[in-house]
Amino acid sequence: MNGFIQALADEMSRLCQPAPATPPPADAPAGETPSAAAAEPPPPCQITDYGKRGFHLDVTVPPDRVVDAAHILDARGFGIDCVTGVDWIASGQMEVVYDYFHPTAPWRVVVRARIPRDRAEIQTVSHVFPGANWHERETHDFFDIRFIGHPDLSPFLLPEDSDFHPLRKDFTPLP
Repeated sequence: MNGFIQALADEMSRLCQPAPATPPPADAPAGETPSAAAAEPPPPCQITDYGKRGFHLDVTVPPDRVVDAAHILDARGFGIDCVTGVDWIASGQMEVVYDYFHPTAPWRVVVRARIPRDRAEIQTVSHVFPGANWHERETHDFFDIRFIGHPDLSPFLLPEDSDFHPLRKDFTPLP
């Protein structure tokens, strides 16, 4: 693997927290555990096959480390490509996904952070990457994720008086 990506993975690993182990199902007989493959979450920082995944490095950080990750990537010459959300309604979580690109080399990095669905807020990275401003506004519109410290979370694509967030899985449109 490219030495640059390996060095970046090593640096980003310092920000990562291991994902919690998957507990056995409540209906599993006593003493029986799921297979090792099912119980072990993926590593929080892993080099991936770009041809299969679309990025070279996949990093999961605690929510309070997304700005640190942005600073590291900015110092390495990356730019922000996209910010979006994923609604994991069954687990009561939202995931904020940041896609980064390198403008002079063919490298792509994804940074993920999970936050409680009922308190969906995370620090803005718009002061590190000004281009994240409208991506965070769009994510706020559609997922109701609040970006703390963002200069203007007014509706970006939805009507100004909207009180709904159409990409949340519990959204039901009016008949």
